[in-house]
Amino acid sequence: MGRFWILIFFSVFTFLSPSYGYDPMDPNGNITIKWDILQWSTSTYDARVSIINYQLYRHIEAPGWRLSWTWPEDEVIWDMWGALARDQGDCSRFKGKQLPYCCEKRPLILDRGPGTPYNKQVANCCRDGLLTSMIQDPSKHGSAFQMNVGTSSNNVSYATMPRNFTLGVPGYTCGDPFLVPPSRFSEEGGRRWTQALLTWNVSCSYSQFLASTAPTCCVSLSAFYNTTIVPCPQCSCGCQGIPGTKCAKPGESPLLLPQEDGQQQDLVRCSNHMCPIRVHWHVKTSYREYWRVKITITNLNLVKNYSAWNLELLHPNLQSLTQVFSFNYGALNEHGSINDTGMFWGINHYNELLLQAGESGNVQTEMLLHKDAGIFTFRDGWAFPRKISFNGDQCVMPPPDQYPRLPNTASSPSQRLCFIFFFSFSALVML
Repeated sequence: MGRFWILIFFSVFTFLSPSYGYDPMDPNGNITIKWDILQWSTSTYDARVSIINYQLYRHIEAPGWRLSWTWPEDEVIWDMWGALARDQGDCSRFKGKQLPYCCEKRPLILDRGPGTPYNKQVANCCRDGLLTSMIQDPSKHGSAFQMNVGTSSNNVSYATMPRNFTLGVPGYTCGDPFLVPPSRFSEEGGRRWTQALLTWNVSCSYSQFLASTAPTCCVSLSAFYNTTIVPCPQCSCGCQGIPGTKCAKPGESPLLLPQEDGQQQDLVRCSNHMCPIRVHWHVKTSYREYWRVKITITNLNLVKNYSAWNLELLHPNLQSLTQVFSFNYGALNEHGSINDTGMFWGINHYNELLLQAGESGNVQTEMLLHKDAGIFTFRDGWAFPRKISFNGDQCVMPPPDQYPRLPNTASSPSQRLCFIFFFSFSALVML
């Protein structure tokens, strides 16, 4: 019976883990698609579509979002601003008339770039599909475009929301649209407010398991008080020799062919762990009241640069973090007064881009922490993080029994007392 409850506990724990969509470090994070009906006539309506990233640290990097949905009826897009539909589709039913911009039943919408002509722009558009996280840059965590929608019969008696939304970004799943209070828009410097006729929201959540069946990063450890360097666990992200696993040995330059979406397939350096990202935590120095840690993030991916990267870690001493060098830092206080989780990211125009594998394919920082009385110790692996994530994906940690240990060169006070007592007793017996 006891084994049954243990199995139930681990099943629930696994189900609630970040791999399956729930992230305890960002429990309310999601990407919201907002669909606002701005104007409505008998033949067409104007819709403004906003994609807003409400996640604390997960972001959308290149090639960006690729929004898609399914029209419920015979809707077509007559014009679009701030984005573009990849395919016009079959518009043959409009023979002898002006052709719509897009007749696809399931259009694929791509964001425009910063160089878009002014007459094709709208507010908060044209960011190449990139969305920052809320902590890194709140001014760029949203994107928007506008379109004029009609039907082949030129009769729009009511607005029906599309279904089956997808973001086109691995790991994200979108739910069904639901009505919310109409959005409000400020004009005249905030002195006047207008509002949409109707507003729907679509929530999209992230699952690391859906994004990748294998982990994408691992952690290695070392400390000044031990000569042992604990490497990433073997086969953390894959194993050499398994069918479908590819890697490049040092000095190799394999031919890489682009995929259908124009992106190259990932290829990593051959290693015992086969991870594209390795995070190394080194306990560097101990002072009287402080201790110092060096963190190095190494990119072992031969074809990918990581833009706007970030690192999240859990450690009880982060509540007394004194100074961070070379990185930005923000606390993730999602559980009230418990301040043991933080986020690191690069400095703009300095190290916000983690380059592909090579001599420059790493970023590093050092941080200074105060030794909190009553909890600080170098024993039993306390100085090492409990959890590390890169770009929101949890990294594989070494097992705790392999953490660098303090050398056993000094005995404890109780051991010394026992030794003195034993020596004294032995001397009395000999007399």
